[in-house]
Amino acid sequence: MNWTTAVTAGSAIILAGAGSGLFARWVLARSANPVRLRAAPCAAGTALCWALLVWLWMAGAVPGWWLPVPLAVTAIGVPLVYTDLRCRRLPDVLTLSAYPVLAAVLTVAAATGAAPGLLWRALAVAVLFGGAHAVVHALAPAALGAGDVKLAGSLGGVLGACGWAAAVVAAFLAAVVTSMFAAWAAFTTLPAGARPRTGVPHGPGLLLAVTLVAVSGARYAGVPDG
Repeated sequence: MNWTTAVTAGSAIILAGAGSGLFARWVLARSANPVRLRAAPCAAGTALCWALLVWLWMAGAVPGWWLPVPLAVTAIGVPLVYTDLRCRRLPDVLTLSAYPVLAAVLTVAAATGAAPGLLWRALAVAVLFGGAHAVVHALAPAALGAGDVKLAGSLGGVLGACGWAAAVVAAFLAAVVTSMFAAWAAFTTLPAGARPRTGVPHGPGLLLAVTLVAVSGARYAGVPDG
């Protein structure tokens, strides 16, 4: 692919990212339990993530056959992070939709990257990662919500595609980010009369950790370069 073609393709992907953010906002607003988000953060946030991913692809850091995976993770992740920070919710309309979306891009990656074993590893880690979060939720529901459990299964599939150790790395990174949120909340002084939001969101930390692992996964976490 020459430079002009790469720039054209990259620009199209970035515009598609903005459209993806707006579409996710539209879906959330029309779900059974609607969430209304501002358009600009949804569109700009997803477009920025996709722009960074396109830059990494053009720089050769992310193979083309793997690129749809982190694109899909961020397409789902940006509106979920926004929703969790604003409403302390991870809506089913996105967490459950993540399963077929991520399964589809992982299947394409397995086929185009000549790595058929990727899917079996993804399935195994999805069950283990989701199951581990379900156990934590059952033992301490106040610390980990049901939405986090629903999200963990699909994200576990991405981690499994990156290698067996990827889930451990992502779980550690997610815990660190959530701890930072907790520390920030503990030391933040609210304005007079303001009501504190309950709970510390774990979704943003989980999504950030999985995105970082997914970006580096194709080259460093066990997925063949193909």
